[in-house]
Amino acid sequence: MKPLCLYLFLFCLCTNSYAQYRDSLKIDTVATYHLKEQDTVTQMKTIKKDSTSNIWLTEFWDTSTYDPYKKEIKKHPFYIVFTDSVYASPIERKKVITSRYGWRNRRPHKGIDIDLITGDNVLAMLDGKVRYVGSQAGHGKLVIIRHFNGLETVYAHLSKQLVKINDMVSKGQTIGKGGTTGNARGSHLHLEVSFKGMYIYPEYLFDFGEKNRIRSQNIWVTKNWVTPHFHNSKRQSLISICDTYEEALQSEKKQQQIYVIRQGDTLSEISKKYHVSISSICKNNAIKKTSTLRIGQKLILIKN
Repeated sequence: MKPLCLYLFLFCLCTNSYAQYRDSLKIDTVATYHLKEQDTVTQMKTIKKDSTSNIWLTEFWDTSTYDPYKKEIKKHPFYIVFTDSVYASPIERKKVITSRYGWRNRRPHKGIDIDLITGDNVLAMLDGKVRYVGSQAGHGKLVIIRHFNGLETVYAHLSKQLVKINDMVSKGQTIGKGGTTGNARGSHLHLEVSFKGMYIYPEYLFDFGEKNRIRSQNIWVTKNWVTPHFHNSKRQSLISICDTYEEALQSEKKQQQIYVIRQGDTLSEISKKYHVSISSICKNNAIKKTSTLRIGQKLILIKN
């Protein structure tokens, strides 16, 4: 019986050793895979970890500058993590967007305008820390909040600022009063969303309907969603969320450009010249095949 027991003991020992060795190979394989991936994968792992820590409240923390990331190299696609599935509405009434992120009056409009009445409460959309309280020529009185996932939200044209630099704020907390300060035609809230100095199409991250939904808790942001001249401020762009790195890379491969209509241009001629289907042009610009083209009108052309 003793030799049999000894044999069983050695067999179990060897089996366990092999299992540990096999598991170590799996770990090494995964580690090697991540090392071979691009920087954005490392960023993805880092942001997941840092979204629950305070690292974003120290990196490039400058309370005297509107954009402390000006000299930072801009990389995309990049990854955003949300721990919440809903946000707090920045106003206490129905959200009506009067102007969207996009090209407007020959200038980039880097946020959205939400209708309100002077004196209305303006609320923080997410938990965070106040990085900047001040005034800008165009934005008037404003508040900038840095959130725990690295996002910053800007609340502009305020009549009053009710928070101070370095204040910790909670989602839904009143941070100011709406107004018309700065270059504002009528009372409204100008809202911007940025990550490391890249201004994101706010409606790509947030659904501004009644349910205040965050569109995805794990979301990749591509060049398309940080480039205002790819969008029209008068209408919402067609939103397609990238949930995975592979989807983001595929989206980045699409060639996108702006074409300015000249005298005599037709959709057919533009389609042939730039190898983009007429249906694609119409879909991406919310126009019909029979729509009249105006000289100076901008068309978004997307090549797959």
